[in-house]
Amino acid sequence: MGYIRKREEELTCYQESAPLLPETDFGNDMVCVYGIDPGMPERVKKYRERGYVVHLMNGIAWGWFPDYMSGQWDGREHYDEMQRSRDGSITGEFCHSSGYMVPTVSFTDYLTEKLKVAVDAGVEAIHVEEPEFLNDGGYSDAFKREYKLFYHEDWVPPHESVDAHYRAARLKAWLYRRAIERVSQSLREYALVKYDRVLRFYVPTHSLLNYSQWKVMSPEGTLTDIPSLDGYKAQVWMGTSREANVFHGVYKERTFETAFLEYGVMQELVRGTGRTMWFDNDPIEDRSDYTWENYRRNYIETLMGSLLQPKINRFQICPWPRRIFSGEAKYPKDQPDAAPIPESYRTFLMNVFQMLGTFGTEDYEYLRKVPQVGVFLSDTAMFQRNFPDDILAKRAEYAPVGRIELLGRENYIPGREREITSGDRLRFLESVAFPLFYGLALPLLKGGFPVRPVQLENITRYPSYLDDYRLLVLSYEFMKPQGADVNVALANYVRDGGILVYVGDGTDPFHKIRAWWNTGKNADKTPLEHLLRLLGLPEDAPDGEYGCGGGKFVLLRKCPADLCVNTDDADRYASLVGRLIGVSPDANDISLRRGEYIVSAVMDECASDAPLTHEGLYADMLDNDFAVITKKTLRPGEYAVLMDLNRIPADTAVVGTSIRVNALDVDETGFSLTGCGADCDARMRLRLPKAPRAAQCEITPAESDGAAKETEIAFEWDGKSRTVLLKFRNTAGKTVISGRF
Repeated sequence: MGYIRKREEELTCYQESAPLLPETDFGNDMVCVYGIDPGMPERVKKYRERGYVVHLMNGIAWGWFPDYMSGQWDGREHYDEMQRSRDGSITGEFCHSSGYMVPTVSFTDYLTEKLKVAVDAGVEAIHVEEPEFLNDGGYSDAFKREYKLFYHEDWVPPHESVDAHYRAARLKAWLYRRAIERVSQSLREYALVKYDRVLRFYVPTHSLLNYSQWKVMSPEGTLTDIPSLDGYKAQVWMGTSREANVFHGVYKERTFETAFLEYGVMQELVRGTGRTMWFDNDPIEDRSDYTWENYRRNYIETLMGSLLQPKINRFQICPWPRRIFSGEAKYPKDQPDAAPIPESYRTFLMNVFQMLGTFGTEDYEYLRKVPQVGVFLSDTAMFQRNFPDDILAKRAEYAPVGRIELLGRENYIPGREREITSGDRLRFLESVAFPLFYGLALPLLKGGFPVRPVQLENITRYPSYLDDYRLLVLSYEFMKPQGADVNVALANYVRDGGILVYVGDGTDPFHKIRAWWNTGKNADKTPLEHLLRLLGLPEDAPDGEYGCGGGKFVLLRKCPADLCVNTDDADRYASLVGRLIGVSPDANDISLRRGEYIVSAVMDECASDAPLTHEGLYADMLDNDFAVITKKTLRPGEYAVLMDLNRIPADTAVVGTSIRVNALDVDETGFSLTGCGADCDARMRLRLPKAPRAAQCEITPAESDGAAKETEIAFEWDGKSRTVLLKFRNTAGKTVISGRF
């Protein structure tokens, strides 16, 4: 890939409800104009005039729908369609508007009609974001009706039993799958019939991992089965990835590690499907009480988590850029020291925004040769994140958790850290720390294994889905297989030479839900028993390693959450996996070569705290000046993106830039380039055949009479890399730079 490309490639984008501003005119490929208010068509027009490809984005679960709620739209009030919790209150943070909605057929028809105005405005695609049904919901009259229609039986309050809770949660996710399918199919037909235009349709959604942590029901994996969808946007950012988890008994934020796993499961959502995925990044987050330094540190950690997923090269460079770059954006908000974005951070972000459009997906390799390891995660993990009243009443029967140390509590959303401070085992299991998953994933990631969360349902969708994996880790203690065919596929994977490690003690109360393994002629207590029989093993098989066909099945009858708290158990588990794949879990980095780039993250809390050194001829892409270096040493908690200048064969190339470069030409007399970008202290590093003797810059501001103005420009030549660093103050508009040899 490279910096000079067509915007129609749609490799970089952002979403914004405001008109185009000089501070946000980055020159990225695409803009998702947000909202279907009366000013939307004009915003679409202005963005298109500035050269952007334009999509439309709108919420599908929440918003402001007064004409629908009041009955103005169809003559019937719809207040009974708001998601309601057990006490009858409206669920969610948007109670001041309409609340979160139960996506009834009527509501989806309403949204379809409302969104037609975007098709009329000529947008290329529509994004409906965050199909979310909250865990506390499920008590409104509309949901009770949907329950009866779906299950052919009367609604049962979700808090009464594990079966009622699971069935309600499953329906919540299904309702939004239905809504997305109806809206997307209807709008695509409308665009084709009225305008002879193929409208694309996308779903921006949090990761399955985050929704499981935050106890939100959403279609996630089942979106794959909707033919009218073209892809997704992974809404992963520091606000999701800084959610604390427990490793070696310590509860704290692990932003990089969580981001790596979040982006990993989103990469799995499209792997092998041919569908599009954008990875979101956000230089700040929804909480406005952090410092700019805190935002920058956590942004880099999420950025690194996304760049280490080599099969995705489309990025949302930021949502809501106005809340970052406008003059009113000052943080920590409402504090005496609140300040606008530091100029150095602005330049850094402009550099990264442009760099994100330059990654490929085919030429890559991890620098440490590790057979691919995966940890299964299913949509059903969302369905059993809370225990109902009858189970919580028996909490004394469950062994308490070990001691958990709290670190950095001042960074957490108030109240969340209290969920795991006691020894109450059930409260720990259902806490937002999600120990049942992180107990399996973190010991492997911290051992230097680039572990991927693997979508369990996909193994029955795609015959070759597991071919890349040497070893897979499975537990049915926090999720359930939705059909016996899942176990059949797993047994075949093992017999064909794979290694399957099962971790679980069978104590999960949700094993007792009405399901395929315990109904009809089946009488298994858990789905594990069925899997064991398929592998030719007794249902009461003890811990151990078993040869099955050409592969191996390993059974560890232990609750995965215990691996979060017990350091010795976690280390033994990581060592077991390491022995099975022939690689010791003693590294502390994940490092990947992607084309000309080396992307490298060194973690703390690992068996080794040794620094990692890269030697060669590099441009440091996380340095504002793209500094040319021959050695980069990273210590735990440090990160790097390096451009290997020896892998650039051309005499002329853009190495790094703060603005979009549209064209670069070189002849025997000098060079010239044209570009565009937002207001900033810009940097640009170019490889040229020889050192320039002079340079000049002219900018035609976007909001001007069309007259170009000369701008001061400084340049520095580096002989060993044959690159020149240009420095100038950019203004939104057209930028022309030229130099003489």
